[in-house]
This record gives sequence, C-alpha cells and structure tokens, in this order.
Amino acid sequence: MEIKKNYLINRFFSRNTIKNLVQNKKDPIFECVSQYHKLGNNLSIIQNTYMKLSQSYRNEYFYKNTLLNKLLLGVHSINTTTALTEIPVGNAKPDFILINGKAVVYEIKTEFDNFDRLENQITEYYRAFNHVAIVTHEKNVNLALEKIKLLRKPVGLYVLQRNSKIKTIIKPEKYNTDLDREIIFKILRKGEYENIIEKHFNSLPDVSQFEYYDVCKLLTKKIPLEQFYSDFLMELKKRNSIDKDLFADVPYELKFLVYFMNFKPKDFKALKQFLNE
Repeated sequence: MEIKKNYLINRFFSRNTIKNLVQNKKDPIFECVSQYHKLGNNLSIIQNTYMKLSQSYRNEYFYKNTLLNKLLLGVHSINTTTALTEIPVGNAKPDFILINGKAVVYEIKTEFDNFDRLENQITEYYRAFNHVAIVTHEKNVNLALEKIKLLRKPVGLYVLQRNSKIKTIIKPEKYNTDLDREIIFKILRKGEYENIIEKHFNSLPDVSQFEYYDVCKLLTKKIPLEQFYSDFLMELKKRNSIDKDLFADVPYELKFLVYFMNFKPKDFKALKQFLNE
C-alpha cells in the first residue's frame, strides 16, 4: 500500500495533473490521492499530500519546489531573477538554474538517486554555465565531496536538511575554462541570438534561409567570449516572465509547477477556483 501511495504522490505533482485540474477540474491521479484524505477542500488535499511528500518521499519535485521557494522567492525576487529547468546543455539537462547577475546550475541528487552520471552531468554544465552546484541529502555528502574532488573544479555543494532548510557546504565559484561557444549558441533560440547579433553588428545577415543559422553562429564567434556569455545570460533571463501578483496567490506546494507552465490570467483564476472547491 505504501509503495502505491508513493507512486501516486510522485505522479501527483506533475504538469499533466495541474493542467487537467485547471482545464477540466478533474484528474485520475488527483482522485486516487484524494481517497487517502479526510474531507476538506482541494487546497487542503494538495497541502496534506505535500506534507506526506516532505515526511516520507522527498522526490525530485520536492527538491525543485524547495529551491524555487527558498532561493528564487526567498533570497531573490521574480522581478530580478529568472529560474529555468531542463534546458538541454550538451548531453545533459540541468534540474534548476537561477539567473540574476550570474547563473548558477543546481544538480539535484535526492536520497533515491545514484551518482553514476554526476561527473558527466557537471562536465556538460560547465560548457554553458560558469557556476555549478550539487544539492543533495545529508547521507550523500561524503560521496558528493569525493566526486567534486575527482572533478577538480569549484563545484558548490548544498544539503537539503530534514527541516527543509538549505545548508551550504561549499559555495560554487566562477569557472570559465570550459565554456563552449557551440553549446551556448545551441541553447539560444532564434530571436535570442538575433538580439545579440543586432546589438553588436546593428543588423542581421542578409543571406538565404539555408545559410542563415550558420552565418549567425559565425558572427557570434567574433564577439569576445566573456561578452558573448554575458549576452547569453541576459537573453535567458528574459524567459519565464510571470505576473508577480497572480503568482503570489499560488500555494507554496505548487509554485514550481505553475512557474514553468506559462499560465495566463484565466489559468490562475481557474486554479484558484479549483483550490477553493
């Protein structure tokens, strides 16, 4: 029974579930989880489920949601800082990135994860970002320190404690050595690299569509790497703009999901109505 409950909880905090609840006011996973709770409104069901998550099944979503609430909303502000998740960086996808004056990649290793791919993941992240950190469980600290020692790079290390506070073991330091123009350019969307090119060359290349991508990439190679990296962060920071006032009404437990779901005002309204039912 406990395995089934953990499986349901793991599926509960997902974009599909929230999308179904906002659009249709029902979802099979939500309905299954609801049977384990006493009578109450939908918000109380979500809060109680999240409490179970925090007590016995701190999965990746719990870590991500804690980072967003503690760092983006607690330390920084959605007016000055942008969070990103799961954007392709070479052969890896960072769990969580915060961009303000600088960018920090946070690689999450929960108590249920292994460290088999960690070295490759960290290596990939440094090709596009110059600050990288690991966030893990207390029991994994020694293993994480061993991996950092092998990497020989200034990787940061944080522990998500049982009380949900984030403890600093090592602060990440700037490391530009591995920055790779090719990887950085691939992350940029068309409008983003066009903004960078116009900024430096005052116009876009007048070539065929077949040549356009390659010519744009060649132009960015003329920009000093440090400047190109700064422009890259500036473009990424424009992603995920969100209405601060509407987002403030989203419960703590759902902040991470809603932040990355491109909600419109009608979606915020529909969610609020559902939670109160």
